Amino acid sequence: MKKQGKLVLLLMCIFIFQNSYAQSATDPKPKTSVSKLFMNTAVLPIKVAYSNKDLDKKTNDSTYIDSELGYQDEDGTWKNLAVQLRARGLFRRENCYFPPVKVKIKKSVAKGTLFEGNKRLKLVLPCLQQKAANDAVVKEYMGYKLYEIISPYHFKTRMVDVDFTESRGKNVKNHQLKGILIEDDDLVADRFGGKVMERSVHPLQQDDKTSVQNAFFQFMIGNTDFSTAFQHNQKLLFIDKNTITLPYDFDMSGLVDASYAMVSGTEDQTMGITSVKQRVYRGFKRDMNIINEVRQEYLDHKIQMMDALDGLRSSFDDPDEFSEAKAYISSFFDVIADNGKFKSEIVDRLRTK
Repeated sequence: MKKQGKLVLLLMCIFIFQNSYAQSATDPKPKTSVSKLFMNTAVLPIKVAYSNKDLDKKTNDSTYIDSELGYQDEDGTWKNLAVQLRARGLFRRENCYFPPVKVKIKKSVAKGTLFEGNKRLKLVLPCLQQKAANDAVVKEYMGYKLYEIISPYHFKTRMVDVDFTESRGKNVKNHQLKGILIEDDDLVADRFGGKVMERSVHPLQQDDKTSVQNAFFQFMIGNTDFSTAFQHNQKLLFIDKNTITLPYDFDMSGLVDASYAMVSGTEDQTMGITSVKQRVYRGFKRDMNIINEVRQEYLDHKIQMMDALDGLRSSFDDPDEFSEAKAYISSFFDVIADNGKFKSEIVDRLRTK
């Protein structure tokens, strides 16, 4: 009887642990609210002025240049904030005319403004001065909004119309650009009472459900330029004793299909694809119940995701760019809805190392 009692107690503990694990990993309750900046999805007009040369030559991870950021408030008036800027990104910093920008705002400066609560932000800009460059930014924004639908653990983003005055010695040049403001990873972690992890964690030690959601997402947008093991275009959050993946930077994906995009060799030099438009599933082998559950989640959210894309149609300069992006995402659903394609393109590609 004592053995039976101990067995019952053990089973109850396992049941409670499993349910509390599932609750914390897949049904999180945010502990802090989203900042005002990201509660509105309307495109925000902003103004920035700086020298690309100074941004490249005079900034690094710890050195910023002083500047101002102007933004149009809800009542239509323009307001200015004192900010500090630095260039960020490796590939884009070396290869792009407009490198992505890290924006730092003092708490006292942001207080009482639209930017309150945001001490650090990323500003994504077009890479090159090309006809379709702004549309590429909109397509990358699509990626963020799609992942927001499928996972509670995501970066909040907002599209901006950027009036950029570039200083060129004694001359200036004006650029009208599309951009994306992205919240800091600490805010995502704080929202769920967690922390940003700095150390590496093997993918199979990361949370199963969110890892599969992330792997499906990367397959959906045709992205190979990431690594959850080495935190390449991925952040890791430690939330309720779970390691959660947080993806960002999708410019090398088939969805964006940027002119400079190339198939990444991250972790694996033999992925067997030659174009970013080709998909390859890079997720690890996990419980098939979880994989099938995530598959169904994506199918259940298809209409919502396609509606999210339709909502961005008017943001494109070239209607064909929108049509291609929508068709590309639609082709993902063709794969996961077909048992044969799902097996050959995902199940048979599950990684073990």
